[in-house]
Amino acid sequence: MIKGLYEAHLPVKDLKNSIIFYENLGLELAWQSETVAFFWIVKGESWLGLWEGEEYKTPYAPSLRHVAFTIDYNDMKNAVEWLRNKGISAVPFGNRTSVEPFVRPYQGNASVYFKDLDGNSLEFMCYIEVPDHLKDINEHRSLQEWEKRLAES
Repeated sequence: MIKGLYEAHLPVKDLKNSIIFYENLGLELAWQSETVAFFWIVKGESWLGLWEGEEYKTPYAPSLRHVAFTIDYNDMKNAVEWLRNKGISAVPFGNRTSVEPFVRPYQGNASVYFKDLDGNSLEFMCYIEVPDHLKDINEHRSLQEWEKRLAES
C-alpha cells in the first residue's frame, strides 16, 4: 500500500526567513498560509512542511512528530478499512469528527490520519487531480463528496 514518503515537517521560528532559506537551497514553494509553508522536495511527489509558531518549542508538536506516506487514490478509498484490518484506528484530523478520507482541493491531495504505538501522527496521502475551476476551494471535503462534486462539474 505505501508507495513512498509524501511529506515531512519541521518547526520554524520565522516563516518568512525560513521561506527565503529553503528557496535559496533550490526548493520550490508549493503552498503557504500565514503560519505554514510547503516546499516541493520532488515536484509532484514529496514536500516539506514548515510550521511557524510556539509549537516549535514543544517536543510533542505535530510538526515534529508527523510523517505522511504516499498511497494510490484507489487505496485511499479503502484506507480506513485497510487500517482496521491491521488493528489500527484512523483518527480525525483537526476539527473534523469523521475519520473517513478527505480532500484538500486547494493543495491537491486527500488524506487519512492515524497514530503509531507511541502516538506519533501518521498519514496516508495521495495526489488528486483538481480541475482549474475547483482549485480555490479552501475547505476539506470527504472523498465521497469530492467525487460527487467532480461528477457534477
